[in-house]
This record gives sequence, C-alpha cells and structure tokens, in this order.
Amino acid sequence: MFRKNFIILILIFLISGCASSAARNHRAAELVNLGMTYANNGQYDFAMENYNRAIKIDPGFAQAYNDRGNIFFMKGEFDLAIKEYSKAIDIDPAFVKAYSNLGFAHFEKKQYGRAIKHYTDAIEIYPEYAKAYNNRGLAYHVSGNYDLALLDYNRAIDIDPTLAKPYDNRGTVYLEIGDMEKACADFTKACELGECSTYEMFEDEAFCAFTYLAMMDVQ
Repeated sequence: MFRKNFIILILIFLISGCASSAARNHRAAELVNLGMTYANNGQYDFAMENYNRAIKIDPGFAQAYNDRGNIFFMKGEFDLAIKEYSKAIDIDPAFVKAYSNLGFAHFEKKQYGRAIKHYTDAIEIYPEYAKAYNNRGLAYHVSGNYDLALLDYNRAIDIDPTLAKPYDNRGTVYLEIGDMEKACADFTKACELGECSTYEMFEDEAFCAFTYLAMMDVQ
C-alpha cells in the first residue's frame, strides 16, 4: 500500500512539475512577444525589460537571449549582442536565426571571416536560407572575393527571386568588375522589388539606360 501511494505521489509531482514548466514557458513566450512589439516601435528599454523578465522566468529560453541580442545590436553594442546570440546558440544549437544574427554582429565589427563562418553555420542547418546566402555574399564581397560573392548572390536569387537585396548587391559586384550592362539590369530588378536606392543614384548620374532596361526581362 505504501509503495502504491508513493508511486502516486511521484506521478503527481512529475505531472505538476511538467504543468508548471509549461506555464513558465508560456509566460516567457508572452513576454518575448511583448518585447518584440516594443522593439518594433523603437522602445528598446521596454523591450529589454520584457526580455529580462522572460529569462528570469525561463533561463533556458533561447529566443529571449537572441532578441535581447537584437536590442544590443540596434544600439551598436556589438560585443554584448555577440554574447547574447552565442548564449542562444548554446541553449539551442539548431537556432538558425541566432547564427545569422551572430554573423551580422561580426560583420559590423569588420570581422568578415567570422561572419562568413556563422552564415555558413546557418546555411548548413537550413540550406534554403536565402538571406544567409545574400549576407555571406556581402561578407565575401567586402573581403574582395567577388567570385564567391557572385555564387552566393546567385544562390540567394535562385532560392527566393523576390528578394531585392541580392540583385542590388550583385549589381554592385558587376559594377566593380566593369560589367555595366549586368549591373544596371540588376539595379533595375532590385528597384522593381522595392530596393531603389542604387537605381535612383545611377538614374540621377545617367550611368544606365534605365528606361530601356526596365522593358527587358532582367533576371
């Protein structure tokens, strides 16, 4: 009888523990979502407060560390951002976005080799991550490795032809290697997809016959 009652007590303890853990996870997720709302509105201090509360409730919630890293990143505190992204990855080694964010932070510190490594980590986990290819391409690009940059921009476009940035970035590579026709075509395509800063600059300087190129099927 004692053994039976003991087993029942253990089961109750386990069930209550699981329920309590689920409740903590749910509350932490609510706080992170609220923090994201504040962050999107530029209210970074309020966002950070909610991320901190989420971590206090659930110290193993990787998303909270990642999002706290985003706040540090937006404030230009890249070393602190790197620590947060790294903590998120320690908790969840398959957290693709955290690897990408870690790449961003190292890129901003001009640590391009490290940025490339972390973008590659993200791609290895999620081979269809078009933005990671674009970002790795940019790291190759600023490092002077145009061939690998073009390969990554091409891959990003193959995966998601609706992304504007890879076209704009690829156009810049073509510009730097002297292929104006391809450069102008890519700037046109980027603008059609909503990224018009480079297009408008070259339009003002009359470097490209954009009226003609816009009628072409540029891919």
